[in-house]
Amino acid sequence: MFRTQTGDHDRTGAAAMDRRTVAKSAVLAGALLLASGGAGIAQAHARRRAAAGDVTLRLPAPTGPHRTGVTTLYLVDHSRRDPWDAALPVREVMVTVFYPARGIDGHRPAPQMTGDAAASFDGTAHRIHPELPATGVRWAATLTHSYADAPAQPVRRPVLLYSPGGGDPRTLGTGLAEELASRGHVVVTVDHPGDAGEVDFPRKTDHRDKVRDTVLRGDPRANPGLFRTLIATRVADIRFVLDRLAVLAGGRNPDAYGRALPKDLGRALDLRRVGVYGHSAGGTTAAQALYEDRRIHAAVDMEGYLDHPPQALGKEGELFPVARYGVDRPLLLLGTDGFTERKQLERSWSAMLAHRGHTGRRRIDDAAHWVFTDYAAMAPQLQTAGLMSAADRTKLIGAIDPATSVPLVRHCLLSFFARHLPSH
Repeated sequence: MFRTQTGDHDRTGAAAMDRRTVAKSAVLAGALLLASGGAGIAQAHARRRAAAGDVTLRLPAPTGPHRTGVTTLYLVDHSRRDPWDAALPVREVMVTVFYPARGIDGHRPAPQMTGDAAASFDGTAHRIHPELPATGVRWAATLTHSYADAPAQPVRRPVLLYSPGGGDPRTLGTGLAEELASRGHVVVTVDHPGDAGEVDFPRKTDHRDKVRDTVLRGDPRANPGLFRTLIATRVADIRFVLDRLAVLAGGRNPDAYGRALPKDLGRALDLRRVGVYGHSAGGTTAAQALYEDRRIHAAVDMEGYLDHPPQALGKEGELFPVARYGVDRPLLLLGTDGFTERKQLERSWSAMLAHRGHTGRRRIDDAAHWVFTDYAAMAPQLQTAGLMSAADRTKLIGAIDPATSVPLVRHCLLSFFARHLPSH
């Protein structure tokens, strides 16, 4: 089910999971089956809800020892104009911060998406991912397992930044972010406005609406110039977010509107231990950001290209500097056997692996490209509810059961960052 490659050496990754991990996976499997309507009664209820047009999807629970808090930050980079909209004089970025909470009394679980974000997502998700149902899901009703603005534990924690795939919002990385936070990390999920599926800002401005839609129409790699802008902008966003986190760790409030922050949030950040992970275009971003910014000590690329699209048919695309020159810090390339563009991906990943010593590779079998997102748990629920066909579910995440895929992806990132961002 799971294969590992470092340089030229292959081994079965499942064997690398110790007995405790397997036991925890079994416990999570039961929870996921219940959350996804695996039991017969739950299936019947789900079908009835689908008929009523109000299916509510559930996220798998985190398994770590810490309860988690969550908050959002609105960040403005006055040194950059927005590359996607000439009317925007600054670059705006929205992030969500998940962290180990000191207490949760008086705080409620936050929704995965705000009401405005969910309304926009409901209108655009099917266009971005035709496998998703056009109707029948209450996207705003899905709750996280994290408590809004709960006070943070005043303990310095490793910081992980997440960059989502092109066209996807940061909210589709919630389940993995919560797991990492429950295990003692501060996780910052980053939206890249303009290419993100939707971004809900705190308020409307003179230059844009409150919710900003994606400019992407189709595969961004079909347009070499657009893809170059997309990745360069994302890398700059990640580096800017790191700048603002330094402000937060220094005791000041980086939110552009000065909104109140959870108590002790800044004291939870250990910026000596920073990692980045990302999916698809976000994986490209994570790897290239590792190359460009020495504040980042380790990165995970979940099925992101490390080359530019070719300029002409039959030509090879230019490698990103990270693949051309390599890095002196750890990088994990995490892929699937079901990615339809594996052949195109292989060239740049092979170039990266040729720089021996710091880059490893793993593969999840019976899986497809979006298994690294919340769709891993959501697509089976949609299928059970009669809102997604088996073929569409397989196209989106593969045939793998979430009781297997979710623990595997979590284990990959947890074990990688535990090795390379150790506690002091």
